[in-house]
Amino acid sequence: MNLDDDEALAVAVALRETALRGVLGSDQAALSALFKLQRILPRRVAERLSAFADSVVHTPQGPGDPVSTEVLLELAGACRHRHRLRMVYRDREGRSTSRAADPYRLVRTRNRWHLVALDVERGQWRTFRADRVVEARPTGQPVRIENPPDAARMVADMLTSDYPLYATVVLPVPLEEAQRLVPPGSGVHESAGPDATRVTLGGTDLDELATRLLALAVPLTVVAPDELRTLLQARLRAQLDALVSGGLAGRQRGENTE
Repeated sequence: MNLDDDEALAVAVALRETALRGVLGSDQAALSALFKLQRILPRRVAERLSAFADSVVHTPQGPGDPVSTEVLLELAGACRHRHRLRMVYRDREGRSTSRAADPYRLVRTRNRWHLVALDVERGQWRTFRADRVVEARPTGQPVRIENPPDAARMVADMLTSDYPLYATVVLPVPLEEAQRLVPPGSGVHESAGPDATRVTLGGTDLDELATRLLALAVPLTVVAPDELRTLLQARLRAQLDALVSGGLAGRQRGENTE
């Protein structure tokens, strides 16, 4: 079976996504197939795939909104070659506008792709959801990226900026482990030493935040807000009381049966 260039790229990108997301339960089969495909790809196709890989930042992932492979490849190629893009972008209200952007990085979060780029008209660094990019056309105009932001951090900040309530805690684990416990798409991380990480995360209310933090099953220090610290202490006391009561009841039942 012969594949043209676009078909071969589509297969390679799909294999990368399958391996990264573990949709088959294991990434080994997808990785093996990808390695075999890369060895037989024409040079021009392999270079486009390499451009895609080099322009992507990965964070913990999950199912998300669909985005076309063609759009992803155009965005990644523009990031790699530092070419200005002209995009047709659809906002949250469904309105489409034409945007000129100087692309820097693609960031994959738990549920979608984001393009970090300089919005030319506004002169500001922005994040664009790739699934809202209706069309991406490279202009061929080279651009110079100066003082680029931390792409993954910028996306994480954006994702945690729309909550009515925020909490800051210190986890007694290194930064890398903290990012596994609280994915970058769910919190903003800052190293507080070799074995501690400050994490800020948003939620809809105190109960939600308390539930998420207790589910981490690690000791932690609540920096703010004070109300969250009080709620966590109350929940932990209630759990301890329940354990003690359950243990006493068990011993009493045992004594009664002797």
